[in-house]
Amino acid sequence: MAENNHADTVTSGDSADHNSFVSEFHLAKMDCSSEERLVRMKLDGIQPEVALEFDLLQRSLQVFHQGNIDDITQRLESLNLGARLIETLEVEAADLSTAMASQAETDQKEASILKWLLVINGTMFFIELTVGWIAQSTGLIADSLDMFADAAVYGVALYAVGRAASLKLRAAHFAGWLQMILAVGVLSEVARRFMFGSEPASTLMMGFGLLALVANVACLVLISKSKDDGAHMKASYIFSANDVI
Repeated sequence: MAENNHADTVTSGDSADHNSFVSEFHLAKMDCSSEERLVRMKLDGIQPEVALEFDLLQRSLQVFHQGNIDDITQRLESLNLGARLIETLEVEAADLSTAMASQAETDQKEASILKWLLVINGTMFFIELTVGWIAQSTGLIADSLDMFADAAVYGVALYAVGRAASLKLRAAHFAGWLQMILAVGVLSEVARRFMFGSEPASTLMMGFGLLALVANVACLVLISKSKDDGAHMKASYIFSANDVI
């Protein structure tokens, strides 16, 4: 009964559209970041805008909004995650602003991390490609292309920060296809060298391979704390972890 009263408070009267509210939902089937991303995508683009706070351990979601609770509830229920509205409370406008600001702060943090990753991988791409060509090392050339792929991934992810969740997902898909294309290119180069031969310089290979490892570890440390902040960041983390391995 109390739940219905809360919903009535939000949806009745034109003045509700100008007030701020927080609604708590329980999503029985939301137990990992994949479901969280589904929720973010479903509520992406909703007007007026909302701010989301997740608690995966308790399977709960707090939605800060301006009275569009019916639209929010319908979208969540359509995910079939067992969404149930617990309560809706009116809050100060400052609370909504704080939630929005927190979301913006997260975007800014992601952007800062991705810029550093882009610089590190872009620089290592040029270094390894040059040294790999001089040392006749397919390994260094392959790793330079991998650095280029990662730089492209970080660039796309940087573009996706603060934008639609669906765009972030497409950025992750793009990253996967790019890795596959480069893998085919490197295998072709290995086949060419196998047929025609080469004389790689082992000292250069090992020295710059070690430098690449240091760069990859630095990237992994930078992004590890933000790996669960969306599909685009998860993809970036996976690439960094693969590079270290």
